[in-house]
Amino acid sequence: METLPRETIVDVLEHRLREDILTGRHPAGSYLPPERSLADGYGVTRTTLKHAFGRLVQAGLLETRHGVGTRVRDYARLGGADLLPMLVRHSPDWIGEIFEVRRGVGALIAERAAARRDTGAVTELRRLLDAVREAEGGDAVQLADAEVHRALARATGNRVYVLLTNTLFNAYLPVRAALAGPFTDPEAAYARLAPVVEAVEAGDRAAAHAAADAYLTATERIMLEDLA
Repeated sequence: METLPRETIVDVLEHRLREDILTGRHPAGSYLPPERSLADGYGVTRTTLKHAFGRLVQAGLLETRHGVGTRVRDYARLGGADLLPMLVRHSPDWIGEIFEVRRGVGALIAERAAARRDTGAVTELRRLLDAVREAEGGDAVQLADAEVHRALARATGNRVYVLLTNTLFNAYLPVRAALAGPFTDPEAAYARLAPVVEAVEAGDRAAAHAAADAYLTATERIMLEDLA
């Protein structure tokens, strides 16, 4: 059995600081207390604090100005979608908003894939769709299903759609195990997704949009019921 990694003091402090920022203890736009005072307050060394600061700067929650101090970034106004996985871990309330975007973007991607109707892309979609039916276990079916959507994004020929699709999947990965409801039955998962691939193969933009919207609405309903 593989040994699980142990949390370091930096990991613990990073989590504590992140929660204090996201819950508003350190509001957006405010400067954090001086490092020595903050380190004493958390019971850590300044070196540990600097390491945690570095991670949160990289995550987009803090910004440090030499000679001025460390300020909480206005992530809600200036942050990017790369913050979503962290925000979902903090509050599952974000899931509903992610699904709203997933529904709109997913239907548009299917429509664009149908308009392009690339033969190689359709072949790949068929192969990946078959993998959904052949997968064993909810987790494997869910991952196979995700690969079909990544392939749909690639089939548009637009790399931005690929990155958006990856971002949306990454956003709910922290709670993926709680969203496996639509994927417990491989045949049912296949049947829900097949009309999308068939419409793309036929080059029918309207049908692809409608099929993707129906798929995304149905799976969203099941996943939100499970999450509740």
